[in-house]
Amino acid sequence: MGCRQIWIIVLFLCVFQFLDCTVSSAVEETGTVFVYGRAAVGTIDEDFICATLDWWPPEKCDYGTCSWDHASILNLDLNNIILQNAIKAFAPLKIRIGGTLQDIVIYETPDQKQPCLPFTKNSSILFGYTQGCLPMRRWDELNAFFRKTGARVIFGLNALSGRSIKPNGEAIGAWDYTNAESFIRFTAQNNHTIDGWELGNELCGSGVGARVAANQYAIDTINLRNIVNRVYKNVSPMPLVIGPGGFFEADWFTEYLNKAENSLNATTRHIYDLGPGVDEHLIEKILNPSYLDQEAITFRSVKNIIKKSSTKAVAWVGESGGAYNSGRNLVSNAFVYSFWYLDQLGMASLYDTKTYCRQSLIGGNYGLLNTTNFTPNPDYYSALIWRQLMGRKALFTTFSGTKKIRSYTHCARQSKGITVLLMNLDNTTTVVAKVELNKTFSLRHTKHMKSYKGATSQLPQDPNGEIQREEYHLTAKDGNLHSQTMLLNGNALQVNSTGDLPPIEPIHINSTEPITIAPYSIVFVHMRSVVVPACA
Repeated sequence: MGCRQIWIIVLFLCVFQFLDCTVSSAVEETGTVFVYGRAAVGTIDEDFICATLDWWPPEKCDYGTCSWDHASILNLDLNNIILQNAIKAFAPLKIRIGGTLQDIVIYETPDQKQPCLPFTKNSSILFGYTQGCLPMRRWDELNAFFRKTGARVIFGLNALSGRSIKPNGEAIGAWDYTNAESFIRFTAQNNHTIDGWELGNELCGSGVGARVAANQYAIDTINLRNIVNRVYKNVSPMPLVIGPGGFFEADWFTEYLNKAENSLNATTRHIYDLGPGVDEHLIEKILNPSYLDQEAITFRSVKNIIKKSSTKAVAWVGESGGAYNSGRNLVSNAFVYSFWYLDQLGMASLYDTKTYCRQSLIGGNYGLLNTTNFTPNPDYYSALIWRQLMGRKALFTTFSGTKKIRSYTHCARQSKGITVLLMNLDNTTTVVAKVELNKTFSLRHTKHMKSYKGATSQLPQDPNGEIQREEYHLTAKDGNLHSQTMLLNGNALQVNSTGDLPPIEPIHINSTEPITIAPYSIVFVHMRSVVVPACA
């Protein structure tokens, strides 16, 4: 390639803010992405990307901030065009309905004798609210909305019905499934399609507010399986049975999975690894590779427990918002959060996690959509680009060079090639990277993650330089990590006046050129011409 062509590329990258083009502050390092392509290390669901809808009323506040507005299952504006288009774009988006208040919800089925009343704030009782109710008219409206948008729905059932709660949070007694069974029957009889029924929210292990013993939870899960089998005996495919929907504790999960046996299709856990939303150090944690690595310990533990147990269930992340208590404004709804979110999606895939549900689709400060005007936050676009580019098979990947680069590779969704995801957590260093494929493979354990060593080969080169790859460079507007506007190849991603989402279009780069990852940027690289055995 001539000097003139190289300078044209550099100028292009400068204009679109991919490079820090001020000579005084520019720092550049080189590195190599090693991709093991002989076999996948993890496989995700086709509808791996999932988002949650919660029950919180407008009165839900955290640290003096009320961030939920009308984002509840009960009051969300289902006619909003941006909301509809945002869900349709995933074709399909998996939606998990649930959250803290699901375990104090009753369902207004024809045989329900109790009055159908809304949640009322009462800080002196469990979860801080009185019992709420889902009217069947609203349930019909929601299902019409799900059909229109093509969503696949997981519904979280009230698992505390019939139990008494001791002052120490221990739940006593078996699950009273009368109302739940009536609700499931109503749903089936009205031809509402539910992909899965999940039992309870954060009642496993030590629990949040209340807890149920593993043995009892297994019995209750078997009862749910029997209900689903009865109601859907002539329906195919039958809805999944899912649980326990809470925080991972190894001993509890081990007992639960072994005793629930084959009643369970997916085991769900929740992740809030960044701590409370009020934490002033959230960004420091997000940009710290060692901190991000810590969650791999739990992913690996879940995978091993499933493998050793008698269950046939697969692993899901059923709810993950990063920072609990509704997140943090201008952090969990800003560009910087995509470093954490995409790292979670990549890590989950490596450990064979089939579905990853983000808290939330809308609501709180961690919604993929803005709670007030429904416009997509940066993480929405990160999820959408993942959906369009990353296929089901995850390939083991490492990066040789700065520790500030996070790297993940999947078989491509749109071709028989691969898609590489690279994230630069450094604020001053531009990284110029090449990709190499390895021929042999051996694993060795490090403290938290696996790494590999083996012979490598360079990517196939075209002597005429005609093979191109597609690159999607994501940066924050004005370089501000707190920005709620994400730039794709230098262009702001924004819905138009009619509520249509912007096109997701790449730039085309000659495949002989290295990949440039600017400071504080994210790059998806689709390499159609790189075909490895795992993706063939």
